[in-house]
Parts: sequence; structure tokens; C-alpha cells
Amino acid sequence: MAKQYDVIVIGAGPAGMTAALYASRAELSVLMLDRGIYGGQMNNTAEIENYPGFKSVLGPDLSKKMYDGSTQFGAEYGYGTVTGIDIDGDKRIVRTEDGDYEAPSVIIGSGSEYKKLGVPGEQEYSGKGVSYCAVCDGAFFKGEDVVVVGGGDSAIEEATYLSNIVKHVTVIHRRDQLRAQKILQKRAFDKDNIDFVWNTNVTEIKGDNQKVTGVEVKNNKTGETSSIKASGVFIYVGILPMTDAFKNLGITDESGWIDTDDEMKTKIPGIFAIGDVRKKHLRQITIAVGDGGTAGQGVFNYVEGLKTKK
Repeated sequence: MAKQYDVIVIGAGPAGMTAALYASRAELSVLMLDRGIYGGQMNNTAEIENYPGFKSVLGPDLSKKMYDGSTQFGAEYGYGTVTGIDIDGDKRIVRTEDGDYEAPSVIIGSGSEYKKLGVPGEQEYSGKGVSYCAVCDGAFFKGEDVVVVGGGDSAIEEATYLSNIVKHVTVIHRRDQLRAQKILQKRAFDKDNIDFVWNTNVTEIKGDNQKVTGVEVKNNKTGETSSIKASGVFIYVGILPMTDAFKNLGITDESGWIDTDDEMKTKIPGIFAIGDVRKKHLRQITIAVGDGGTAGQGVFNYVEGLKTKK
């Protein structure tokens, strides 16, 4: 028999942990499931400067503080890869690789993952010079030349972080200007060991069968091709929602994002969505926390409403 809770939170990022905090503080029984360590992408962030209450805080440190807060009122935390959700009347059955769990309400906060470039060599050299996390892997490239692909906040933050470790950073961007916040741009532009290659796409990641040796690039204005030598390639070209397990519910759009209302409700009663899986314009820790608090209150109202019907 599936173990029963009042609410199951799928994902233990900032949104999921906040939802678990609010729901458990309202004296609901809560299970928070994640396939990895709590904190989500915060663990891949060296320094966070725009979270209220901190002048600056390391991503893993903020993750630990949030986790301690999210479990202080009895929310359980468990490892598990969710494979789907089934609906049976007022029951929402969460399927995992290791077993099933049951609750009248589910909050989906499974987060997002980095988009791949989809070029030759990317998969072959993943973990051998190709990385999606400078905080995780930057130290392996101390004193070497690396490439960062992308022009958004993540790309420029990580390029600046890497510049303090590696010999030289080349940022390759397909447009003629960055999309990152101005303050992040200024920090990168002020670095002597960061150069920018504009209007350019990476067409192939080259290697010697054991490790990355560089990239092939093409200017998308002139068509000119060239090579850039590098020991590491850090890729930040967008994110994809981790919602494949929920597509059978019919709550995702064609790109996999989940539609919700302002209360984080999906079109299925008792199913809420929060954080990076939601269709929205801004994805930040503060926004995710707001989503989680809203959903945590929402599931309390939903569960209490079911009780009054009985």
C-alpha cells in the first residue's frame, strides 16, 4: 500500500523547500521528494547577491539554510525519481522508481536542466572538458584556457567566476550584445582575461578522444569559420523544464512548461506547480520562493476543503 501524506512536493529546490515549509507549518503531513541533493541549481551557484537578508551568500550555504527551515515543522525529505502521477478520484498517486506515494494534493517543483548545444563532440566530451557547471568543475581548469557559450546571466556570471581560476576565458555569443544584467556585464567587461566573440555559433567541440582541445565556430553574419583552442567548454544556452513525467496529465504546453494561475493551481484540482517548471518571464530564487509560499498556502486550503466535504 502506498504511504499516504496530505501533500507531496516533487523537487527540493528553493520553491519546493518553501512550499514544504508553509504546508508543514500549517500542520499538513508533507513528503518532499527529489532525485538529488536539496537546493537544486543553487548548489551550482558560487555567490548569490540578490537574495534579501544577505549581502552575499554561497549557493550551497543558502540551500542548507533553506533545507533546515523547510524540515523544522516535520516535513519529510526523501530521495526518489518520479516517473508519473496518476489520478484516482481525490487521490493523487505519485509513482517513483522505488515505489508509490499517495496524497490528495501534489506540488510539482521539479525544476529545469541546462539546454544542450546539440553539436558534434558535446556528448562525447561531457565530463571530459564539456561542463554545465563552472562552480562544480572550474577548479579542474586552473591556469588553462576555457570557452563559455552563451550571453545570459548564467553565462556571464560563470565566465566571471572562471576568470579568477583559469588563464583565459573566451565568451562565445550568437548575438552582438549580451542579455545578462548590466551589473554582470560590467564585471565581465572589466576583466582583463575575458574576451568576447560576437555573432558566432559553436559548430563542433573538438578533442583528442580523451579530453577537449577546442571548438570550431562559425560567424552567423559572414559565414567565416575558425577554431578556438580551449581545455574546457562551459555551456549556458538556456534551460528546459523537467516535466516529462507529467505530460500525461495534459498540464504542459508544447515546450513542456506548466500553465498555472496566480495561486499556482494547474487545471487539475489538487495539482500545483511552482518554480522553474512554470511558464513565466523571470526565473530567480526570490520568485521561486514566492511560488512555494503561495502553493503551500494553496494546498492547505485545498486539503481543508476536501475535509469539509466528507
